[in-house]
Amino acid sequence: MRAVAPLLIHPALLLVTLALSTALAVSVVPVAATAPVVEAGHAASGPGAVASPPFAGPDGKTGEVTSSAGPTPVAGTAGPVGGAGSQAPASAPKPIVAADGAPAGPGAGRPSAASAAGLGVQSGALASTGTLGAATVATGGASSGSADTFAGAALADRNEQLVVVVPSGAGQTASRYPLHANIVSTTFWVGEIFNANLSDGSQVCSTYDGQWAFHHTGITTGITPAAASGCAGSAYGGCDGVSSGTGAAFLCATEARTSANGFLPTRQPAPLQNAFYLDLPFDDVNDPTAFAGRCTVVPWAATLGLSHCADPGFSYLKNRWVRIVGPNGHVCYGQVEDAGPSSGALYHDAGYVFGTTNARPINLKFSGDSSQGAGMDVSPALNGCLGFTDLDGDADHVDWSFTERADVPPGPWLRMVTTSQVSG
Repeated sequence: MRAVAPLLIHPALLLVTLALSTALAVSVVPVAATAPVVEAGHAASGPGAVASPPFAGPDGKTGEVTSSAGPTPVAGTAGPVGGAGSQAPASAPKPIVAADGAPAGPGAGRPSAASAAGLGVQSGALASTGTLGAATVATGGASSGSADTFAGAALADRNEQLVVVVPSGAGQTASRYPLHANIVSTTFWVGEIFNANLSDGSQVCSTYDGQWAFHHTGITTGITPAAASGCAGSAYGGCDGVSSGTGAAFLCATEARTSANGFLPTRQPAPLQNAFYLDLPFDDVNDPTAFAGRCTVVPWAATLGLSHCADPGFSYLKNRWVRIVGPNGHVCYGQVEDAGPSSGALYHDAGYVFGTTNARPINLKFSGDSSQGAGMDVSPALNGCLGFTDLDGDADHVDWSFTERADVPPGPWLRMVTTSQVSG
């Protein structure tokens, strides 16, 4: 074995070494990350449910009217239900979160209450009392009628972390689109039958989806008669609210929504499409004036591709994101999924919808404000998120602007994102 000579240190050098060691002996304290503050949303006032009239009732109630004219059937999408059945959309679900749970796309990197959850993607559960053509719907089964995305069971189990309702002006990116201020907004809901005797009096279908109620809920209890004024051949029974009755006695009522479960319906399965939906009075598919001029007036038409200008199977408005400031001061987000409020041949209000002068809607109806007609309908989820005073009233006012998907912050509106295009 090789001997090692002892290490000799001069006494003065030893003192210096000890002093330096003492100075550098600093305790390292881990810095805990501050948890994001999640503000509870404001619940809509008024207990109970507000019902819509019977399916076959001769008289309609007073309220908003939304465009529900059946869109032109498009090859490869769900077709009218009139014995032939409904085909599932061909497009596959697209995840809205990355594999690590972080927001996907241009908005990646924003803090999210659901980040680091490692979420997968699955279809929402369905409940049904029947079948719709070739698409069999069974309780607890996977969706065969929706091309939209559900962000994992972990989100469903942690709804309190989904609710990120941000007060107005709380550090959010300003919209690059014009603000429409002090606009009267009413409420509508999938499955509502506003007036069975009007072509645009039912939310069983929408102007962009002839099977809206089925695609949104996965439920059908019957088919609207071919002789019906509106939504003929559409499956009914699906309801974004409280359903009751069957056949001619079917009802779909609205209800108060709260942040307790992410503003989702309390007596129905989780929606298969975004519960945060709205409409604006510009039907760029079925209104001839809007369709003819849409590639001129829609600001993002070129971005989505001008090759769609003459394609009635494509909408530049459907699924578009909108930023809304509610009566409670909260900022909530939703997607355009129908056209309204309006009536007759007024579904091409480009001056209001896309204008830069904060113009009032040309529609003068469905409003409790004598100075203007209603200019937007919002879903029950948005009704609760925005703090509307009534479940189905006409006196609430909002500020709104279009926004880009990349500028939509995390929140319950991203739990399910609607991606399907025009469907017959």
